[in-house]
Amino acid sequence: MPALLQVRDLNIDFSPAAGRPRAAVPTPTLAAVRDLSFSIAPGEVLGLVGESGSGKSITSLAIMRLLPLQARVSGEILFAENGEARDLSTLPDDSMRQLRGSRMAMIFQEPMTALNPVMRVGDQIAEAVLAHHPISKTEARKRAVAAMDDVAIPNSARRARDYPHQLSGGMRQRVMIAMAIVNRPQLLIADEPTTALDVTIQAQILDLLAELRRKFGLAMLFISHDLAVVSQVSDRVAVMYAGNLVELGTRQDIFLSPAHPYTRGLLHAVPDLKTNRSQPLNTIEGTVPGLNAMPAGCPFEPRCEFRIPECARTLPPLIEVAKGHHARCPVVSPCS
Repeated sequence: MPALLQVRDLNIDFSPAAGRPRAAVPTPTLAAVRDLSFSIAPGEVLGLVGESGSGKSITSLAIMRLLPLQARVSGEILFAENGEARDLSTLPDDSMRQLRGSRMAMIFQEPMTALNPVMRVGDQIAEAVLAHHPISKTEARKRAVAAMDDVAIPNSARRARDYPHQLSGGMRQRVMIAMAIVNRPQLLIADEPTTALDVTIQAQILDLLAELRRKFGLAMLFISHDLAVVSQVSDRVAVMYAGNLVELGTRQDIFLSPAHPYTRGLLHAVPDLKTNRSQPLNTIEGTVPGLNAMPAGCPFEPRCEFRIPECARTLPPLIEVAKGHHARCPVVSPCS
């Protein structure tokens, strides 16, 4: 099946001096994402996981063309519409605005900061409708209430008149999801949609996203640092570390047969019912390198117990260790 979204060799650099007077000494750029490639098929959920600062949210903002002016993006971000793949990174601003919020939408990480605090939530959802459809405000409000029904907000017509502070955290997240799906997008980017919620509400939101996926045929890029959540919702999983894609495979590949030492370390650090509570939790020794101190080779090399001299010299390529299962590590064996 042709991909709905293809990211090819994506690089994102930040220049701290952008927009400032030219300095006598050039300021080095900071590489936030390096050589990132993945694809998402129609109706598929790709989980994007990794520690904080690994480049997950930056990648989603690059896809949506919402990065600040200091960012420099190279590579291709191809989105298929009506049988034609268009590069979002070079699309004119007007064309991108037509796609953003209609064919592709995003659920932001913290609804309380993403929602306008002085605007009723129903009007905020209706505003997303009016931005893409030449209809009356009355009809837009009807669609907003219908979208709130889709995300199981009780008494939706009354709740549409509430302000964000009058809603619970779970309800605010549902409003964000309603705003994202009101125009029936093909691709939904969910950036940590359950992080600030308690376990019970988290389960409800995950069930809601699964139901919306079935109902509307949504493809999703699901971003999270929570491996347990990703294992529930994703068809395939991409693991990022320090701006690099280190492993990519099916959910079964990643959680049952992890190949990269970083992925193994993440899974080994997750406690389960058999974990000895009298002993310290397993950890990955060391820290993530800063953007201004990124090594020339594999960024995980200083923390890796399997490292070899080659790891410190050059960034390893992604190799196929099994059919459809790739890892960026020279230590693992490629498939024959």
